[in-house]
Amino acid sequence: QVQLVESGGGSVQAGGSLKLSCVASGSTWSACTWGWYRQAPGAERELVASISRDNEGATTYSDSVTGRFTISQDLLKNTLVLQMNSLRSSDTAVYYCAARRCGTPVSIWNYWGQGTQVTVSS
Repeated sequence: QVQLVESGGGSVQAGGSLKLSCVASGSTWSACTWGWYRQAPGAERELVASISRDNEGATTYSDSVTGRFTISQDLLKNTLVLQMNSLRSSDTAVYYCAARRCGTPVSIWNYWGQGTQVTVSS
């Protein structure tokens, strides 16, 4: 099992920045892919960014955040980070940290954090 705890959410004005962190504990060695999802009110959960340990740290981003958000991972500290710049009101959502066990199909994320609220005011 892997436990995930997010922090860093809050309120910011449009154009500002926030950094989200996700500290992982437990069998972190078993997870090969890590990501950030978000869910706005009335919307489906959206994969914002991911990083793959078994693909030499390859990253992916949704079109809506490319060029503004950066995902990174500190393996020594078991921490996943999402640096969010040039925030927009459309980025307002609950952000979730997630992890996928090695060998699990890409459509499945095995572990989830509790979420952290990000609110961007225009």
